[in-house]
Amino acid sequence: MWLLAVQPFGGLRLKQQRCDLIAKAVCAHLTYSSYDGLYPGHIPTTPIQKALLAVGSGVAALQNPYRHDMVAVLGETTGHLALLKLRDRMKNDPEGLTILSERPRIRLSTLDLTAMASLPDGSFGREYLRFLEDNHVTPDSRADVKFVDNEELAYIMQRYREVHDLLHTLLGMPTNMLGEVAVKWFEAAQTGLPMCALGAALGPLRLRGSRLQSLFTSLGPWALQNGSRSRCVLSVFYERRWEQRLEDLRGELNIEPPPVTLGPTGKTSS
Repeated sequence: MWLLAVQPFGGLRLKQQRCDLIAKAVCAHLTYSSYDGLYPGHIPTTPIQKALLAVGSGVAALQNPYRHDMVAVLGETTGHLALLKLRDRMKNDPEGLTILSERPRIRLSTLDLTAMASLPDGSFGREYLRFLEDNHVTPDSRADVKFVDNEELAYIMQRYREVHDLLHTLLGMPTNMLGEVAVKWFEAAQTGLPMCALGAALGPLRLRGSRLQSLFTSLGPWALQNGSRSRCVLSVFYERRWEQRLEDLRGELNIEPPPVTLGPTGKTSS
């Protein structure tokens, strides 16, 4: 889940609706007029078209943070340089290079939920399944990449989307607002994707009181520090790590446990 922070002011609502319509119109036009894509579902775009999509989708996402389709378009049209750097990091990691070669996907069709449910508590696979059940989410909700004009970079963007919920498990963060913002701070430091940086910058505006204080005094610094120093999280073949203890996987990736424990409502405990 990706969340931003700004609710539209009355005077801006019309402009934001127009940007939303622009993004939709450009997407629709490209969907029906494009051909000969680099991968299934690919929609080739010019720099001008990408700019229009980025502006329209960005404003639409600000207006409604739950517009995951617009958030996805924003990420794809602004992330080229960050994706190049992520590709280099993956190619310089033996496990990451294997992922780029085999192209695994994290979908319900590729997960053995029965086997994962039989794993002991504390194992990565069992805790990931618990996260899916407790938060009522599914890996199948991740949209397919369309606007990245390089097949390998498109896969890296897809992989980023599909490991997002795994990061929640690794970081011990629920899907409430505070948990999402903390994950976004980690992702911004880890990936350099502009979409993540924007979410990290604007996310705190949706927090109040003790939750905002918790973000700035403990969770935020922890997320930034661990995101910047940990091993590339896209270079982990998670599908082969289900039986590994979550604590051991965190240690291998150089990720410290969270300084506070968040409940589903965002309440914290030391």
